[in-house]
Amino acid sequence: MLMKKMLRIIRNLLILFFFSTILAVVAYRYIPVYATPLMFIRYVQQIANHEKKTWKHKWVPLKEISPQMAMAVIASEDNRFPTHNGFDMIEIKKAIKENEKRKKKRGASTISQQTAKNVFLWPQSSWLRKGFEVYFTVLIEFAWSKERIMEVYLNSIEMGDGIYGVEAAAKYKFKTKASKLKKGQCALIAATLPNPIRFDSSKPSPYIKRRQQQILRLMKALPTFPKKEKKGK
Repeated sequence: MLMKKMLRIIRNLLILFFFSTILAVVAYRYIPVYATPLMFIRYVQQIANHEKKTWKHKWVPLKEISPQMAMAVIASEDNRFPTHNGFDMIEIKKAIKENEKRKKKRGASTISQQTAKNVFLWPQSSWLRKGFEVYFTVLIEFAWSKERIMEVYLNSIEMGDGIYGVEAAAKYKFKTKASKLKKGQCALIAATLPNPIRFDSSKPSPYIKRRQQQILRLMKALPTFPKKEKKGK
């Protein structure tokens, strides 16, 4: 009897998990993401460390973000974002091969995976989180368009100390709006994304400036995102 009861509880918990997560993914297909787990975690850390409490974030639709910003993060983070299914197998294979010789392991997370992590999960890496990350990545790739994934990514990613999303980054780093960011500014923001707390896009170090130039060159070589519709269609 006890075993049957335990199995029933586990079954009900699994049903609840799948139902709630699918519902959340479907809901976020249409409604803005105003807060993420990372935003709450950073805020609690600020309180615990007796630091100035900072939470700068404003959701804006993709059409109000400079198209150059999407191109910059694709160039910097995920060159095959428009065409892969959420996982870049080419980069994964490269990372596995390179990590056999590297002391500092490099990842191969796509923009889709980062979006899944930012919106639904916690930042600390573990095999458990990676498993959930794969699950949510599959869900958002199935339920959302690439444009929606990019929109959520650009609105939720950490872009500085207490700064989340491109609208806040544009305001507090460059005193402008996301829609008015210049190509070079977009490349600077993208260059800092691996560590936006350490690197400041408004005060770029020589390393970030070099990264900016690499990103700008790659932006010229990549297909436009989102792909422009041909006239007459």
